[in-house]
Amino acid sequence: MKELRHLNKYFRKYWLKLFIGVIITIIARIFSLVMPSYVKNSIAVIEKFSASIIKESEARELLLEYILIILGTALLSGFFTFWMRQTIINVSRYIEYDLKNEVFDHYQYLNLDFYKRNRTGDLMNRISEDINQVRMYAGPAIMYGMNALTLFVCLIPLMFIKAPTLAFYTIAPFPILSFLIYKISKIIHKRSTRVQVFLSKLSTFTQESFSGVAVIKAYGLEPRIHAEVRTLSIEGKDKSVDLAKVDAWFFPLMILLIGVSNIFVIYIGGKQYMNGEITSVGVIAEFILYVNMLTWPVAIVGWLTSMVQRAEASQKRINEFLQVQPSIKNEVEKETPVQGKIEFRDVTFTYEDTNITAIDKLSFTINKGETVAILGKTGSGKSTILDLIARLYDVTSGEILIDDVPIKEFNLFSLRSTIGAVPQDAFLFSDTIANNIKFGKEDATDAEVVEVAKKAVVHENIMGFSQQYGTILGERGITLSGGQKQRVSIARALLKDPNIYLFDDCLSAVDTETEEVILSNLKQASQNKTTLIVSHRVSSAKNADKVLVLENGKLIQQGTHESLNNSDGYYKELYLNQLSEKEN
Repeated sequence: MKELRHLNKYFRKYWLKLFIGVIITIIARIFSLVMPSYVKNSIAVIEKFSASIIKESEARELLLEYILIILGTALLSGFFTFWMRQTIINVSRYIEYDLKNEVFDHYQYLNLDFYKRNRTGDLMNRISEDINQVRMYAGPAIMYGMNALTLFVCLIPLMFIKAPTLAFYTIAPFPILSFLIYKISKIIHKRSTRVQVFLSKLSTFTQESFSGVAVIKAYGLEPRIHAEVRTLSIEGKDKSVDLAKVDAWFFPLMILLIGVSNIFVIYIGGKQYMNGEITSVGVIAEFILYVNMLTWPVAIVGWLTSMVQRAEASQKRINEFLQVQPSIKNEVEKETPVQGKIEFRDVTFTYEDTNITAIDKLSFTINKGETVAILGKTGSGKSTILDLIARLYDVTSGEILIDDVPIKEFNLFSLRSTIGAVPQDAFLFSDTIANNIKFGKEDATDAEVVEVAKKAVVHENIMGFSQQYGTILGERGITLSGGQKQRVSIARALLKDPNIYLFDDCLSAVDTETEEVILSNLKQASQNKTTLIVSHRVSSAKNADKVLVLENGKLIQQGTHESLNNSDGYYKELYLNQLSEKEN
């Protein structure tokens, strides 16, 4: 149960609702306990009438009175049972809501390395299926548990008061039941954990298959993927059946033991009646009703145990992620304005997951308002520079300064709010084109959206769609071409109007003529803004104030387009190669 202690803060938060629910549960069960006694009294009335002890009219009046009491208490019990569910079950939904928000908020603060190590399907399963299992513990398990506990506490002492010997034989099977539950619950815990782990595996596989359906179709891999799904389905079936086999033992055992209790009641109660130890057959009927009232609470003990075991297994998986702390933390609470000067001082960065050193003792300075192009071969560390400036990673050694202040001394959210980033792999959401552009500035007007779309040279494409800016994009923007996605992403960054622009090879899917127009528009839009453009094309660097050329994470050339083009090196070689390709 230690894993479920994480929920204690939510129980404290909603303690009043839970307390009211518990009180209502007790009241509902007390009213339900009235009926057996009046059934006994009714049988006693019939016995007295049969023995001519009371008259028919008196018997009718008493029976009518008892029937009305039974009916009234049943209605009141049902009324309070309804409110019991309204209070306790609602609390479980509140806890589910809070826990999902807690997990999702925590996900957002975790580093990019976390998402490299963990698969999307597993993350989704923990925030959906696992939390649902926990909700069953926080609501139904508590409600039915309190219901059963109240009945045990109220009913068993009452039974001993009325007929001690009969009560003893009635509850005799319960210790056996407790022992069986203890043994079986340990097995359930292990098997339910396996099922939850498998569900994450299945979610991951299906999510990747759906996301990569275009590749699957292009390579004609449908039969292979179907075979893999079939294998996974068989694995899932086997694990679920193993769990179901254990679960299946509970209810038959409960019913068997309840049946044994009823036999004891009839046999022992019958002997006591014949021996004159109990005065009415109504006592036997009363105890049979008591046993039947205990049937559901005793039966759900196994179900509750199974539910708690599953919830603990799920909460353990949730806690594993909640206990992961981001290495990149916001160490400054107050907002810190950013002007735009950027300096790298002997910076080295190594990726933890691959142990690849992407940046190696790199030093350079970019003044506020400068446009800097970064070129180099694939894997030279260009994109890593942009990630470090946005503080998506922290340097391994060395120091990054913004406006001559160490980057860690900036409020993390202030820093990122002043950056307009366009990643290499443009990501668009399943929303309208307008809302995708407004992502960085939700209160933007339609006129502002159109203006930046024109600067990104995507307005005409958008107007060609039937719904224009209201067009709903498919998942990850699949409705658009690669070049259109990049230009919509550029429009999004322009609309944000930040102090620092980070363009990561965001024109790779655009033809050279369109690229020139966009670059010209970007130069106008980014005046007095610090702009970094990562590219493989020299055309993106021609109008930059400074060009940085990287190789294996090191700075091998630095200067303007003209100065680098007039000296031998990687930049001039790249320029001549691309110039000849353009002429051909």
